[in-house]
Amino acid sequence: MAEGADGEESGCDVQTFDVIVLGAGAAGMMAAIRAGRRGRRVVVLDHARAPGEKIRISGGGRCNFTNIHAGPKNYLSANPHFARSALARYTPQDFLALVEAHGIAWHEKTLGQLFCDTSAKDIITMLLKEMKASGVVLKLGVTVDAVSNGAGGFVVETSEGRMTTESLVVATGGKSIPKMGATGFAYRIAAQFGLEMVEPRPGLVPLTLDPAMLEELAPMAGVAVDAEVRHGKTGFREAVLVTHRGLSGPSILQISSYWREGDEIAVRVLPEIDLADVLKAAKRDNGRQAVQTVLAQHLPKRLAQYFAEKHRLERPLADTADKALDALARQMSDWRIKPAGSEGYRTAEVTLGGVDTAGLDQKTMAAKSVPGLYFIGECVDVTGWLGGYNFQWAWASGHAAGENA
Repeated sequence: MAEGADGEESGCDVQTFDVIVLGAGAAGMMAAIRAGRRGRRVVVLDHARAPGEKIRISGGGRCNFTNIHAGPKNYLSANPHFARSALARYTPQDFLALVEAHGIAWHEKTLGQLFCDTSAKDIITMLLKEMKASGVVLKLGVTVDAVSNGAGGFVVETSEGRMTTESLVVATGGKSIPKMGATGFAYRIAAQFGLEMVEPRPGLVPLTLDPAMLEELAPMAGVAVDAEVRHGKTGFREAVLVTHRGLSGPSILQISSYWREGDEIAVRVLPEIDLADVLKAAKRDNGRQAVQTVLAQHLPKRLAQYFAEKHRLERPLADTADKALDALARQMSDWRIKPAGSEGYRTAEVTLGGVDTAGLDQKTMAAKSVPGLYFIGECVDVTGWLGGYNFQWAWASGHAAGENA
């Protein structure tokens, strides 16, 4: 049986700690490490049987553990300035230094994304070693039944008995990927203590299409293409993937965090070329070519066929008016699509919204109205872009709370 920091076994009536962290994910483990380094008696509780499950599956199993460009501009929040303090005080370079100190090989992919060379498990192992070195107690498979105010702090009722603490750090994440145990527990704790919420919703999630549009795009299921996807003034250029349910791929996941039901998105296919000029040049050089043939030099064949047939441009280029080529180019540079919805929390990588930052201290992550209560990571209304930004928020917000709890 695991022992508490005061030497009592978990079967005893009350175990006392300086800091209890709820959640053994990225943010929770970082908070525990930092608090432990400060000499605090820390326990981390999680209902899962293994720590860091989201870390384990991230980045295709190689963990996109940070992004070298992470800054406030890469995060969505009702208060876009809230994340600035924590991100400035624990940077991607700080976490990278920790990774390198543990001899973990890494590489940079596109757009500043940093990945492990071998396995995401390297990051989990690193965090576990750091927790052990910091004297942190980790208790897995433990359920939390109730949290209440106690003399000088909080009382936490668990499946291993009652625990008391001066500081309670809530790092239980959002609602995304419920099959991994996500519950929204943090939101219930926040409501219990009177903190306001920004409505949670799925983020970084594939978008679904109505039956008619799905049928139209069915021949292209599995086709990916480089494109710029826009919603209002916000745009991302990466791959778009057509699926059996709708649209996915990095640029769709990115824009999904900005999209709201009823809105359109605009897709610009082949953003790097002037398609009208390319088609007209091909017409001059070899007018016997079909439009589809020219498009297929730049696009997957099935997508080229789709656009040519949609615009009824099946004749040779020599028999196609320039204004028809212009119309095709305009439509492909501003392809308007109205998603029916999203795939929801089942496949969402993150949860948007959460605990309202207006009730939190941006330097410490503490609740302004409840001394000793902290909220960090995904449960807070700070959500990063795809590409390592959410892990950096976990490290930074966890470090901020651990410095103060």
